[in-house]
Amino acid sequence: MTNPSVKPPQRFRMRFWLVAIFILALYIWSFTGIQFTGIKETAGTISKSILTGLTHPDWSYVYIPEGEDLLRGLLDTLAISVLGTFISAVLCVPFAFWAANNMSRFRAVTGSGKFVLSLIRTFPEIVMAILFIKAVGPGPYAGVLALGLHSIGMLGKLFSEAVENMDLGPTEALTACGANRLQVLWFAVIPQVLPEFFSFSLYRFEINVRSAAILGMIGAGGIGTPLIFALEARAWNRVGIILLGIIVMVTIIDFISTSIRKRLV
Repeated sequence: MTNPSVKPPQRFRMRFWLVAIFILALYIWSFTGIQFTGIKETAGTISKSILTGLTHPDWSYVYIPEGEDLLRGLLDTLAISVLGTFISAVLCVPFAFWAANNMSRFRAVTGSGKFVLSLIRTFPEIVMAILFIKAVGPGPYAGVLALGLHSIGMLGKLFSEAVENMDLGPTEALTACGANRLQVLWFAVIPQVLPEFFSFSLYRFEINVRSAAILGMIGAGGIGTPLIFALEARAWNRVGIILLGIIVMVTIIDFISTSIRKRLV
């Protein structure tokens, strides 16, 4: 005995077609707002030269003994990322306990901590980098300060969530035995949240590596500085080798970081 085919209700079909028509109208409206007259006549020639340069990278730029090269730029970017992540991972720990709901009975205290972390996350790292470049001058130091300060907002939020999700059994047991707050924090809280702290720090380090490459384009040190110079000079073969170096570095770091985080959590 075969079951008769069930037809979708009329209301469902009408809703589907209304959504489809709305999406189609949205796409048509978006394309009509683009001014295609701004495309240059030499766009095809320029695109061809860019593609040719990117597919034929300048391998001689990988290492230059007497000057600036790809390896030095990548190492600077890596150093900026490491220092920025280390600074933020250390400084955000008090903010994490300040914003954790289970660390205080007063909602105003935890609410103010969450507000501070949200306020720090509001400013993009590129804006902070511009401010620090004006304050301390261009170079890697400005990039380290920008990444370190901006990462406090994200890491502090993740750390506070790790503190909120921990098991309260050990803390209650130590409190019942007469332990003070410092002993409870050291023997019950830290051992539970430390693996997640390390895991989140590694995840943020992966993000900071990409961000450090971008910050160099505005003068905050790293591989972004020679990249913007190569783009302005239209040295597409050098742009190609720099992009290839960034891809290789990010891929290796992601692989190593993922392996470590799997062991931690």
